Amino acid sequence: MYQRLLSLLSAAKPIAANHSVFPPHEGRAWRSRVYTALLSASLLASCSGTKYIPEGSKLYTGSAVKLTSENPIPQEAALTTELESVITPKPNASFLGIRPKIYFWHLGEGKTKGLGKWLANKYGEKPVLLSQVDTQQVKGLMINRLYNNGYFKPTVQSQIETTGQAAHVNYTATVGKPYTIKEIHFPEGDSLLPSAVRATQPATLLKVGDPYNLQTFTNERVRIDAALKNQGYYYFAPDYILFQVDSTLDNQVNVYLKVKEKTPARAAKPYVLNRIRLNTDYSLSDTTLTDRPVRYKGYLYFPSEDVFSAKSITNATFLYPDSVYRRRRQDQTLSRLMSLGVFRYVDIGFRPARAKADSAGYGFLNSYVRMTQEPKKSIRAEVMLVSKENGFVGPGFRVQFRNRSALRGAEQLVVNATGSFENQTRSNSNTIGLTSYELGVDAQLQIPRLITPPLPFLDVSLPNSDFQPRTFIGAGVKRVERRQAFQQDLFNLNYGYTWKTQLTNEQTLRPIDIQYLRLGNTFPSFDSLLVERPFLANSFRQQFILASSYRYTYNQQALAQRRNQVYFSGGIELAGNLAYLFSSLTSQPKAETADGRQAYTLIGQQFAQYTKVDLEFRNYFRISADPTSGNKIATRVLIGAGLPYKNSTVLPYLKQYGIGGPNSVRAFPARGIGPGTYRTPVSRENSYFYDQVGDLRFEANAEYRQDLFPYVKGALFIDAGNIWLVNPDPSRQTVDADGNPDGKDGQFAFNSFLKELAVGAGAGIRIDVQFFVIRFDYAYPLRVPYNNAEVIRPSINSSYNVQDNKGRLNIAIGYPF
Repeated sequence: MYQRLLSLLSAAKPIAANHSVFPPHEGRAWRSRVYTALLSASLLASCSGTKYIPEGSKLYTGSAVKLTSENPIPQEAALTTELESVITPKPNASFLGIRPKIYFWHLGEGKTKGLGKWLANKYGEKPVLLSQVDTQQVKGLMINRLYNNGYFKPTVQSQIETTGQAAHVNYTATVGKPYTIKEIHFPEGDSLLPSAVRATQPATLLKVGDPYNLQTFTNERVRIDAALKNQGYYYFAPDYILFQVDSTLDNQVNVYLKVKEKTPARAAKPYVLNRIRLNTDYSLSDTTLTDRPVRYKGYLYFPSEDVFSAKSITNATFLYPDSVYRRRRQDQTLSRLMSLGVFRYVDIGFRPARAKADSAGYGFLNSYVRMTQEPKKSIRAEVMLVSKENGFVGPGFRVQFRNRSALRGAEQLVVNATGSFENQTRSNSNTIGLTSYELGVDAQLQIPRLITPPLPFLDVSLPNSDFQPRTFIGAGVKRVERRQAFQQDLFNLNYGYTWKTQLTNEQTLRPIDIQYLRLGNTFPSFDSLLVERPFLANSFRQQFILASSYRYTYNQQALAQRRNQVYFSGGIELAGNLAYLFSSLTSQPKAETADGRQAYTLIGQQFAQYTKVDLEFRNYFRISADPTSGNKIATRVLIGAGLPYKNSTVLPYLKQYGIGGPNSVRAFPARGIGPGTYRTPVSRENSYFYDQVGDLRFEANAEYRQDLFPYVKGALFIDAGNIWLVNPDPSRQTVDADGNPDGKDGQFAFNSFLKELAVGAGAGIRIDVQFFVIRFDYAYPLRVPYNNAEVIRPSINSSYNVQDNKGRLNIAIGYPF
């Protein structure tokens, strides 16, 4: 291309000089285009890398693989990919034919220091030449892969294509019909090992009619080994399995699975556990085994029961004396002991029991379980930047005391003392209650077992789970002061269970979850607010909550190799039903509510009655096949519904939904949206924080996340959502585009809720150092929920504070989801 442009340019010069074929301005434009094309071609030649190739050499630009056959090729794309994987070397990375890394490499060629050398070391890449390609070796590897996939008579040819100083290699593989499995024969014989191998046949990976595939045979050996390990064959190994394949048939094979004749005697017999030692205080300079052990249920327990009782440790041990060795139980014991949270390391070993002779073909193993303790007691203090979903941000502190065996049963007692100062700013606003002080103490006792009566549908020991179930008992008290609003004391008491049956799921049940919020000193501005808005008065009066809840979480994020990861969390909370039944049966006294109704009381307090359901769906799709890549598309949908009834017409204030802020719809302030099409009048702007809450929530978010530099990630996102009321609230009238009441009063309606969604979009930068993430998101509102009015539309009625068209910078800790 470069030479052709030179020819055009040399031919153009005399014509332009003698005849002026083009008008002056057109001639200048034409010459300008030619010079631009020439410069571009020169740069392209430089960046494509061919300029820096030694004379007589060719730049290797890659290879292609083509499969041909007279018969259909099963899973042709996967087979092609497998053949491509053996091609070496890899060509220089390119984008649209440009290879800038070769250019940077050239800058440092022959230099020992300086900017050019630094750029070469940092960003350069030496050209990969055609002379480095060994086509014979690559063809041999391809033939080997084809054999492994059942193509026993393949041919592979290569052809080199050159273009200027670049060369490309094409490989063509010709295959016939793949061989398939006709018969499968497992070992015969009545001795223990052949019988054990034959017993695994129902779960075999080898299927009659399937194509021959070496990887399937390899996986079958691993499967048999795992099955035998769970039947006591501790010393068995996959290498002791031999496959003999008869391929003399017409495109079919007979498979004979055998145990190698030279299998060691100790690998050919199952083992029974004899003596099991449990050492809970192991160290490299261990001397505890010289002490007299505690004998408990056949175990030898060291060193003593001063820290942990023998019962608490054996409850998490699934290796049993006089039982057949099973690797599944070994792995389960290791996982259970580590999940107690009281040991730093756990090690399990086995040795032949030499003092005990074999019996009926079985050998015997002695086992030791060595555990290194975490410190029994610890105290930790930390200063935090508190960032909450409701938009409050500020400094805080926490002092935590932990006792890892409070009752000698590996129960963890955790006591926290916390304090924080929080503030949410809003321009041109003197909103009351946005400055908050908190000080609290809470404690939780975590017991590593389920304390519950026997249940017919559940074995409370969860014998097949790798994770330790827990019973927790918690209590706490907190004092909150919101400036210019109120003081409030919060008391809570809860009792419940948490357990996992698999790595990906967790369940939490709280049969008892009691919360009591006592409104203390109030400011006149807040008192007048309660008088003006009965719904708010009711939500603050009914903050005596007697609830039970259940939550199920399914999370695939622990499966790092999966490109598509799903997260689901669903919870239901029931409050006040038993209290209402008790009150109605015993004729408990009633009290008048702020809106003139009558509501039951317990111990002189109105109690809340409601059902609340929360659902969260997330999906993370990684763009790259590399599991360490952060390039992904993340999506989330939140659905929340709280239904007050009987004793309540509104949810308690702390249970209501707000929307907007750094972890929600980021183009709007926290609690800056809804309910529905409600707009806060300027006259009530100082109390908008208490207005813009609701009983129903819908929110959807989508982000594209991209790795930029080490520890720096970027994102593009779009958010949408709103909240609504279940029962109308006349004090929060929604309006039409002209500022007139529309009669909806913030209630949810199926035929209009999509039009009432607030929408925003933006971009962000995240500093991610793995254990700590600082996030900067700039978001711009695309649509406000005021009857689908556009953001750029000016306020029609000046008595309402309509969202303007300015963007919003959000600074937060951690990812939004």
